[in-house]
Amino acid sequence: MSPIVVSNLSFSWPDDTVVFSGLSFTVPEGRTGLVAPNGAGKSTLLRLIAGEHRPLGGTITVDGTLGYLPQTLPFEGRLTVAEVLGVQAAIDALDALAAGDSSESVFTAIGDDWDVEERSRAQLARLGLGHVALDRGLSTLSGGEVISVGLAARLLARPDVLLLDEPTNNLDHAARQRLYDALDAFGGTLLIVSHDRVLLDRMDRIAELRDNEIHFHGGNFTAYAEAIEAAQSSAEADVRNAEQLLKREKRQMQQARERAARRSGTAARNLKDAGLPKIVAGKLKRDAQESAARADDVHAKRVDDARQRLDDAERAIRDDDALALDLPETEVPAGRTLLTVRGVDVARSGRKVFGDNGVDLDVRGPERIALTGPNGAGKSTLMRVINGDLEPERGAVHRADGRVAYLSQRLDVLQPEQTVAESLAAFAPTLGHTRRMHLLAQFLFRGGRIHRPVSALSGGERLRATLLCVLYAEPAPQLLLLDEPTNNLDLVSVAQLESALNAYRGAMIVVSHDERFLDAIGIDRRLELADGRLTPRR
Repeated sequence: MSPIVVSNLSFSWPDDTVVFSGLSFTVPEGRTGLVAPNGAGKSTLLRLIAGEHRPLGGTITVDGTLGYLPQTLPFEGRLTVAEVLGVQAAIDALDALAAGDSSESVFTAIGDDWDVEERSRAQLARLGLGHVALDRGLSTLSGGEVISVGLAARLLARPDVLLLDEPTNNLDHAARQRLYDALDAFGGTLLIVSHDRVLLDRMDRIAELRDNEIHFHGGNFTAYAEAIEAAQSSAEADVRNAEQLLKREKRQMQQARERAARRSGTAARNLKDAGLPKIVAGKLKRDAQESAARADDVHAKRVDDARQRLDDAERAIRDDDALALDLPETEVPAGRTLLTVRGVDVARSGRKVFGDNGVDLDVRGPERIALTGPNGAGKSTLMRVINGDLEPERGAVHRADGRVAYLSQRLDVLQPEQTVAESLAAFAPTLGHTRRMHLLAQFLFRGGRIHRPVSALSGGERLRATLLCVLYAEPAPQLLLLDEPTNNLDLVSVAQLESALNAYRGAMIVVSHDERFLDAIGIDRRLELADGRLTPRR
């Protein structure tokens, strides 16, 4: 029996929005990465398998014990780490036994967990939390540390099947690597929803959820991407061939009709000249018309078949459109100094964020800088100082003439109540209507989509709308600040972001833990912020 079997699954939201209808698939043993565009239902599917949602129809069977780690953990801040790990009762019983209580309830609470405290500490240490005490409150931990505690809890339970939903979100580089190692050591079945390409490259197979079906591709994400690219090239060739066939069949049908019309005219004149009786002439005329109609039907059938072949070929083409842009207005001369930061520091809860000497930074020309470092080191704080949103307590920030654009993790640049078209008009008021419509189409906003309010956009749509308004704003930005831009984006949106940034000709500073993304946008220089110091990193 496969570890996960889903048969004829149906699920809808209370407003009758259909998520799945008759979905069937099985997940084999090993490691499976589940990918799909945002909104396709990946997280909903995991919740259904975990039993948090009830399907309207169909069955879900899991062979063995199941562990599930959602994107957002429903933990209360007052809980301790031991309570989240599910070991507090066993630890209390062990303490009671050490104090002389040998009642049956104590031994029942301990069960087989005589080494529970050691196992708990060891599991925390494997995930980089060896410094975290078991009695520490959850509210004192960072978001990344909370995710790691949640994963430790699932691994301590030793499940046969483990479901993980975007487990590397909010994790810094070191924490991601420890998570990779912990999952490599897990011996059960893994089903992981993720946009982390490094994690997906450690999978045995990729399951793609698309159009209410799941297709399995053997191998890791790189192999999957290569297979999809090859399939796309083949599908595009099929479309071109089908278009040529349809044109040829239409042309031949038209030529056949013209020949039939000429023959009919010639035959009518010949019959008239032949002096045949009317009944004979009429029969010959009807026979000719029926023959022409049969021939026309044959050609029409061929045209219909060619049109159906084209429709089938076009359906095989994915709508994962790329952004093809040219941004000459953002160009920055190579020798120009855009930013100078000297001795900058701010305080957080009475503590200096950037150490005794503060932070120094220079940005010259169109260079691309990756700002990395552990969570909590102050990367987002430094970005806010550079942008002018946060005044430093000491030190100086000098920005050259020219616009600085800042895309925070929240993508809150646009007004929620404005439409996409209205947002672009606000950022680029001198652009003509035709040019605005062209740009909107380039960023994949066509038809009624341009009139959708920003508040109704998906994560990927909001990113595209924000990029459109920021990159074509007046004046064009010469320094672009990006804070974890790939968080919560699906893989198609990440590719679109990469293509937009590769067309940008100004300088940029990017905070990201996504190494594949940083490589794709051509980073020139890497700086690491750790322990209050900003240092070059290879």
